[in-house]
Amino acid sequence: MQPILEVRGLTKTFPAVKALDGVDLSVLPGEVHGIVGENGAGKSTLMKILSGIYPPSSGELFFEGAPTAIRNPAAAIRMGIAMIHQELNLVDELSVADNLFLGQERTKAGRIDRGRTRLEADDLLAQVKAGFPSEARVGDLSIAGKQLVEIAKALSYKAKVIIMDEPTAVLSEAESSALFSLMSRLKQDGVAILFISHHLREVREHCDRITVLRDGRLVATFHADAATEGAIARMMVGRELADLFPPKSVPSAGTVLKVTGLRLVRSAPPFDLEIRAGEIVGLAGLVGSGRTEVAEAIVGLRPKVGGEIEVGGQAVSIRRPIDAMRCGLAYVSEDRKERGLVLGMDTVQNVTLANLRRYAHPVVRKKEESAAVAAWVEKLDIRAGDLHSPTLYLSGGNQQKVAVAKWLDTRPKVLLLDEPTRGIDIGAKREMYELIQNLAADGMACLVISSEMPELLGLCHRILVMRSGQIVGTATTEEEIMRLAAGLEPLLVD
Repeated sequence: MQPILEVRGLTKTFPAVKALDGVDLSVLPGEVHGIVGENGAGKSTLMKILSGIYPPSSGELFFEGAPTAIRNPAAAIRMGIAMIHQELNLVDELSVADNLFLGQERTKAGRIDRGRTRLEADDLLAQVKAGFPSEARVGDLSIAGKQLVEIAKALSYKAKVIIMDEPTAVLSEAESSALFSLMSRLKQDGVAILFISHHLREVREHCDRITVLRDGRLVATFHADAATEGAIARMMVGRELADLFPPKSVPSAGTVLKVTGLRLVRSAPPFDLEIRAGEIVGLAGLVGSGRTEVAEAIVGLRPKVGGEIEVGGQAVSIRRPIDAMRCGLAYVSEDRKERGLVLGMDTVQNVTLANLRRYAHPVVRKKEESAAVAAWVEKLDIRAGDLHSPTLYLSGGNQQKVAVAKWLDTRPKVLLLDEPTRGIDIGAKREMYELIQNLAADGMACLVISSEMPELLGLCHRILVMRSGQIVGTATTEEEIMRLAAGLEPLLVD
């Protein structure tokens, strides 16, 4: 069968880094082709070339057997290649129908034809089995709903190839299952799907073939059932993976953070939270249970109905994030790109952003600032190349390390990490786990919020479970976490 899309010897060079080095790839009509690799392996760069965002430095591209050049995103769309980014590109204030045809409006006599727009939008939504009307406001949809709009938009372009970048990263199990069902229907219609994911299990289960990239080079392409998850992980990192979770240190007896009578909403009862020096406490719960809200309330990012906070045995008043920072608390947001980093700034500027006064006397002393950042880069093993290049060009794992370094530079006593490994590969996860364990071994009190139960069980000394805005219990197994999170009765043991 002739590939619908093929690249040969594709190379892309940025200043000081070769992102792709002679990559070959072929995609067949009606196949789901998985693309895996560590952060920085070249996956995103390859997809951006295929979707017309970046031009290649060298190499050949073929579409339906004919040589071609994809000069910009509009050219890719005209050709039949659509990309659904991890950060969805929709306008929240517009309706679903208006988003579907943005830039390709249905007009009549120089005006938008509302009747035709609605009819065609309804047809597209029916194809993806969306459960909402075309006149719905996009900002009111769930992430899963917005993804359906993006897929419907790709179908409106008559896309023959759809690129999906981490489409299940923030979806529930049920939402992911619905997405995979839709992918199967698209596959039956002859649409080729390039599927980028860090979840190796779903890649093996739902892809026909898998391509592994490492350090910008092609490692292998094979049928999905030809390799185990462990074998794929070894290809990704180029080495045997040791145990994913490093040994846990022994916490101190001294309490560093004590929260008493915390209430997020008036309808929920108050609850308490304590973290000792050197202790890693996990916070589990379903989406909407209030995990992130707890961290934001503690550090002054959102108002709380009630509650007292002590740090190191001293009562403190935290109304704003600056109060939390002065008290020795640091919060690493789950959304590193929107709330954790300024991607247009370089590594040095991002790391010192929360603690800039330390380097200003009154003018920022650049040598002192750069030396401090270089120390963090070495300690956290941040692979940044040029520290003065925009953080935008770093891999997800290295961006996350920069976000952590920014708050470690404030010398906190307590570090609150919200989804610290979201969107990073298995090798980068191992490095993040080791970093958190090392911080705990040095006496840092850590609160880790995560949707991944194996992560909490492997990393944390204790796991607290939230439901409906309150802590409802402590768990030691995945089943206990799920039963507490779902409000089910605990299992009885004879």
